[in-house]
Amino acid sequence: MLICGLKLTHDAGVAVVKDGELVFSIEVEKLANRRRYSPMHDLDQVVGILAAEGFEPGDIDRFVIDGWMGDGDGGPAGLATCSEGRPLTLRAAPYHEPVGAREAVSRLEFGGLPLGGRSYRYSSYAHAVDHLYSAYCTSPFAERGEDALVLIWDAGMAPRLYHVRAAGQVEALGALFPLAGSAFASFSLRFEPFRRRVPPSGRAERVTTHLEVAGKAMAFAGLGTVEPGAFGAFDDIVRAAGPLPRPAALAVAEQAEARRAELFRGLSEADLIATYQAYLGELLLAGLRRKLDAHGGPGQNLCVAGGCALNIKWNSSLRRSGLFHAVWVPPFPNDSGSALGAACAELAHLGTAALSWEVYSGPRLDRTPTPPGWRSRPCDETELARVLHEEDEPVTVVDGRAELGPRALGNRSILSAPVSPGMKDRLNEIKHRSGYRPVAPVCLESRAAEIFDPGLPDPYMLFDHVVRAGWTARVPAVLHVDGTARLQTVTAGRQPVLARVLQAYERLSGIPVLCNTSANFNGSGFFPDLASAMRWNGTRHIWSEGVLHTRRCGAPSRAEPSPPASPAATGLSPED
Repeated sequence: MLICGLKLTHDAGVAVVKDGELVFSIEVEKLANRRRYSPMHDLDQVVGILAAEGFEPGDIDRFVIDGWMGDGDGGPAGLATCSEGRPLTLRAAPYHEPVGAREAVSRLEFGGLPLGGRSYRYSSYAHAVDHLYSAYCTSPFAERGEDALVLIWDAGMAPRLYHVRAAGQVEALGALFPLAGSAFASFSLRFEPFRRRVPPSGRAERVTTHLEVAGKAMAFAGLGTVEPGAFGAFDDIVRAAGPLPRPAALAVAEQAEARRAELFRGLSEADLIATYQAYLGELLLAGLRRKLDAHGGPGQNLCVAGGCALNIKWNSSLRRSGLFHAVWVPPFPNDSGSALGAACAELAHLGTAALSWEVYSGPRLDRTPTPPGWRSRPCDETELARVLHEEDEPVTVVDGRAELGPRALGNRSILSAPVSPGMKDRLNEIKHRSGYRPVAPVCLESRAAEIFDPGLPDPYMLFDHVVRAGWTARVPAVLHVDGTARLQTVTAGRQPVLARVLQAYERLSGIPVLCNTSANFNGSGFFPDLASAMRWNGTRHIWSEGVLHTRRCGAPSRAEPSPPASPAATGLSPED
């Protein structure tokens, strides 16, 4: 049985599952250096992605399209796209189940999906349901046949809790409070340094702006101090904002800006953003406690998904709370996992709850011809570690299939030694990023608890850890401004290549940690090929498939800017 999940709106993608095993999940942004969050405006891209993986549309047994926002009455959504140059609208399930409904999963079926000259029937599930299944089906709980609660907090909806039983039933437990997941970004856009980025008039641009700002504001909050005394003022504003999640999120931001001098006297922009982030985290915990009191009590498993599950502060507070037996966040909790989630929803409908998968199931490495000006030599992982140690130079790694989701986990990464205090600034400079942005540590899992607190296994960079006092001076480049780090832990079983590099680097330096940040043009998806990394020219060395490529002396050394955001380069229409 071949199931193909499709996400057509922002973070568009195609995922194929065969007999309960993930074959691939490819986001449009990771092809041809397209802009981050790219939608899929042309169904011919689906045909091309399938063909690159050896499939034709006729090979697929079931197509599934991710649900989206409709006209507000809970009915089917309309997705504008085109096929062979002709515009069309495809019907899809809504964003989430109706308010007050206990039945969470509703399968809709439609016809008229044109691919490769034929028309196919397809099913569709609510967007929230696809998030739910992307989290539960990839979780260790599904693998063990255990029940779990699933928390979904996405940009367009309030946080909602579900109970997934291993036997297949899914119960909607309702919303925790009336603030959409866009609340943090809407708030941050009212204050510096994000204020000048007020969303433009086009809806697609507003969505992209909010998606970009949320992660940057999380990093910027590290510059501020949380003031719990201001939580009461936020309580008052939230109560007055109204019951509808999206208008309420905007109303809170507007009132906080308008009444800043009255309610938040003396707080800097960083303090305000840090405090509101912490307040939302407390609101989340309070809402979950109320739900747990009514539905089984503490000690249950929890899966978390939706765009807000990229906030490592909130994830960490959930894990530290003691409310749950275990907490699982997939590496694609935002809409980058929606195509996969749509396929998983159909898989669950057919009676299989657990998906067999691995994180390196993104696009294959393209074989684009490389530009001149580089010399190449064989280089195994031990030699790569020596280069990192002796030269103290960052190395771009473009190797194998890309990672799923937004985090670079070693296959589309820039690696560097963590021992120089200036390395973080250097990496941010070559990536054209603000200086407050963190650089993640990647560490052998067996050594993580020695260096980080809590240092628990964290293979996908989704929780925060404090660098222990004895190590802050030894690995300063991975230290965020608030003393924390977004850790990635590595084992030989999960990431054998990266583990060998770390092991060799530890033998040379005594430190089982490296810096890791994503390899991409600024604002675009991961590099799809070696040629892109060479055109970018941000590092002197590039490592790929056991070969070290080094820029020749006399070749230009300045990193090139991102490619232009033209429709041809990005897949976006001109009005986006």
